[in-house]
Amino acid sequence: MSTATQAKSIRAKSILITGASSGIGRAVAELCLEKGWQVGLLARRQEALEEVAMGHVNATVLPADVTDATAVDHAVNQFAMATGHLDVLFNNAGIFTAGGTIDEIALEDWYASVNVNLNGMFLAARAAFRQMRHQTPQGGRIINNGSIAAHSPRPNSAPYAATKSAITGLTRSLSLDGRAFDIACGQIDIGNANTPMVEDLAARQAAQTPDAEPMQSFKVEDAAKSVLYMAQLPLEANVQFMTVMATKMPYIGRG
Repeated sequence: MSTATQAKSIRAKSILITGASSGIGRAVAELCLEKGWQVGLLARRQEALEEVAMGHVNATVLPADVTDATAVDHAVNQFAMATGHLDVLFNNAGIFTAGGTIDEIALEDWYASVNVNLNGMFLAARAAFRQMRHQTPQGGRIINNGSIAAHSPRPNSAPYAATKSAITGLTRSLSLDGRAFDIACGQIDIGNANTPMVEDLAARQAAQTPDAEPMQSFKVEDAAKSVLYMAQLPLEANVQFMTVMATKMPYIGRG
């Protein structure tokens, strides 16, 4: 076996994670780092990213705003140059703005939701797709973090539900367009993983409807394991859509 072939065979797989400073993104990053992956950590807060990366030589800190196309392109290029190959993008960054009926929602909250949850995911997927298309060997995998809100929204959450519904369309299009370049794309819809965002939602729900049952949630580490399962598949296999959620949350049925 040649030296080049040996190097290729032992190269650690690489994953770039947006929104890696907290919540699901951080949990996925920590799990992948533990498993020996080369991990690109992308988010706005450099200090928080450095905290995730601490003690891990296989972590690359990439402070960037996902709504800034130039910054996203630079981060993807920087990570690909550092690792030699981009295997997976976990397209995860997202926000949940203040709730209300559509006439009560501030326009700036609508625009912020679209800019982060949709435009940001488009820009990250665009940069990763370009890298995967032109690298050698060609190909890679994009995993979009959708939400069960795309199928069963919470009350007073039009911006979040609308943008997450759009991610399903983006996932389908990337799956179709990526076939010619060995680029797989799948979506994971996560319901009530125990993250700061879900904790905030639970507090809002308890304040608005104190007599309602407490929000059901599950460990964020189990959501991270689901993402890793999708990421580890060979490119000839793909999880197109996965739903992982708290078993007792009222998603299916009349609740």
